[in-house]
Amino acid sequence: MVPGPLAIITQSYMGRTGCVNCGMCSGFGCHVGARSSSAATVLPRAVATGNCEIRPWSYVREIPVDDRGRVTGAIYFDADKREVFQKAKAVVLSANGSESARLLLLSKSARFPDGLANSSGVVGKYLMVGNGAGASALFEHELNDYKGVISGAGIVDYVPSDSKRGFYGGGRLTSRGFDTPISYGLNGLSPGTARWGAAYKKALREEANHKMNISCFVTQLPLETNRVDLDPDVKDDWGLPAMRITMQSHADDIKNMEFFRQKSIEVLQAAGATKVWSSPVGDSRGGAHNRGTCRMGNDPKTSVVDKFHRAHDVPNLFVVDGSNFVTGGRNHPTLTIQALAFRAAEHLVRAAKKGDLQSRA
Repeated sequence: MVPGPLAIITQSYMGRTGCVNCGMCSGFGCHVGARSSSAATVLPRAVATGNCEIRPWSYVREIPVDDRGRVTGAIYFDADKREVFQKAKAVVLSANGSESARLLLLSKSARFPDGLANSSGVVGKYLMVGNGAGASALFEHELNDYKGVISGAGIVDYVPSDSKRGFYGGGRLTSRGFDTPISYGLNGLSPGTARWGAAYKKALREEANHKMNISCFVTQLPLETNRVDLDPDVKDDWGLPAMRITMQSHADDIKNMEFFRQKSIEVLQAAGATKVWSSPVGDSRGGAHNRGTCRMGNDPKTSVVDKFHRAHDVPNLFVVDGSNFVTGGRNHPTLTIQALAFRAAEHLVRAAKKGDLQSRA
């Protein structure tokens, strides 16, 4: 068992209050600023410098280039759907594994007919949406899992890929997530319970605060055929080609998810659960951690950005998000993305001070 990295402060820090253990950190904003999201940490500090402006409800449709193939800024629609061009010496694209690839593909030009920074042809390919598995159970005594942070300890025994399993893959088991009152009412009750009337109310009273979930974050193989591209027919509200996602899990991904589903069931049974249930695994169709579509690498023929997130084709374009990952990883990618972002920012600043944003010195 290991503690999970949460990025939640436990005491006051830089004007933010320590965690009050309200238990609402998944899916909701933190009302005391203890959860270290960018909205509570770096963005307010950046705005306070006077050098940063946040323009909400802006929708970038293209990153244009000049005759040399250098990006010149961004063309976006504002809140009133008016088109605006923002000039820039460099552009940092951070829309993650789906929208970053889509915007590059939308940004076609004579210089980049297949999409910006896409001489390799791999922009949008190797999409990984994140696989998961798990199980739920009821226990005799109250668990009080609604108190405290959303996730605590995890089991990482199965992070390494073990050839004896007969498939590639690994991951982490975590007891995380709880059902709010409304989620209990909608779909949180165990299988076989009533969904209406007096029996339904009785089940709510008996199961609330007695339920435990095990959620597993597991690997997903980077397949070239899993991709983001532009739909040839469907348009969005701005008249632009909609994103099209093509996904099919590898056979090893399915076996890996089933392995973790069974381990989750075993853990809950060993803990003394009175009732255990788990949904069957299936093909992944989407998730919260899209990665892989603008992969990092040393070879411009097989990757989109270099080790500092700088586009191989465009020296003043940086792609800094989960799209740069070449594997799915066996844990949540958020903190890794943040660490790489700080590293990329340091490199960008050095390049700007040396005056080589427009070229590779």
